[in-house]
Amino acid sequence: MSHTPVLALEPGANDLRRQRMIRIAVVGAGHWGPNLIRSFDNKRTSEVIWVADRDATRREQVRAHFPQVQLAHEIEPILRDAAVDAVVISTPTSTHYALAMAALAAGKHVLVEKPIATDSRQGRELTELAEDVNRVLMVGHLFLFHEGVRRVKQYIESGDLGRIYYVSMVRTNLGPIRMDVNAAWDLASHDLSIANYWLDSEPSTVSAVGGSWINGGLEDTVFATLRYPGDVLANLHVSWLNPRKSRDITLVGARRMITLDDMNLAEPLRIYDKVVTEVRTPAPFVDSFASFRSSVREGDVIIPKVAAGEPLRAECEHFIDCVARNQRPLTDGRQATAVVRALEALGRSMANGGCEERVER
Repeated sequence: MSHTPVLALEPGANDLRRQRMIRIAVVGAGHWGPNLIRSFDNKRTSEVIWVADRDATRREQVRAHFPQVQLAHEIEPILRDAAVDAVVISTPTSTHYALAMAALAAGKHVLVEKPIATDSRQGRELTELAEDVNRVLMVGHLFLFHEGVRRVKQYIESGDLGRIYYVSMVRTNLGPIRMDVNAAWDLASHDLSIANYWLDSEPSTVSAVGGSWINGGLEDTVFATLRYPGDVLANLHVSWLNPRKSRDITLVGARRMITLDDMNLAEPLRIYDKVVTEVRTPAPFVDSFASFRSSVREGDVIIPKVAAGEPLRAECEHFIDCVARNQRPLTDGRQATAVVRALEALGRSMANGGCEERVER
């Protein structure tokens, strides 16, 4: 399998005509599963031929909307069906490892929702197995297919922002409250994947504190600080227990600053031409507001046009394209396992009262 990530998210018309229809099985038809079924059953590049779910009511709901799809209670009939090219897993996190291992061992390509597994050892095993059997393993870190996130990556790589100082990320809402993992594994996994993607690295150390008010032992709210190479800081606030839904990111560079508001569909990005022009005020003290203002540069605020798009559709097309070309995806097992390593360190830090913990490689 090629180790060059495939980044072309929109296959051209000629590619679509040449590409064989990829036949998909979706395991898990709960909260997110129906969106995956809809996206993959496009009848152009892929079609869903199986759906598995242990809940009979969910299976009947699938039958009502997709009568042509075969239904199963467990994954075994899917694994035995030679017509299935790829398995898409949208089940509780604790089941990801076993289901993905079984699908890869059966010779299927796999897209598994984030996080890849409940510990980094499992992530490494899945990655190694995918390489051994020459199958695509992709993890659903959805926000790496968000046009705003990809645009920020372009600004960083161009050097337009200058040296990156820090990233501040807020991801909150009132619910939905998970019963299998805490808010860090559910929500911070998104922000960790974004930060790793933007900074082209993973954190060296983390510190975190969290509170468990709804379900004992599962943190509903987490505050975390991560140290990246180059003295870059990232601060995360994730919560299921907040009155306002927020997906706000601020990235501060030496030349310019950027905000990304995912809730603003029309104008998600803003670029601020603001920098500190003096390290310190040369006068003994600042005796007026005008003197204070002289130490910063207040420039324009630019609102770039960001193409409207559906990240899930782009993610699904990327997976199909990787399967068709037999190439490594952007959100592969190694990238996903790096996120899990940071989540493990967050857990150790919270257990140790917020002490800084090294991210183990």
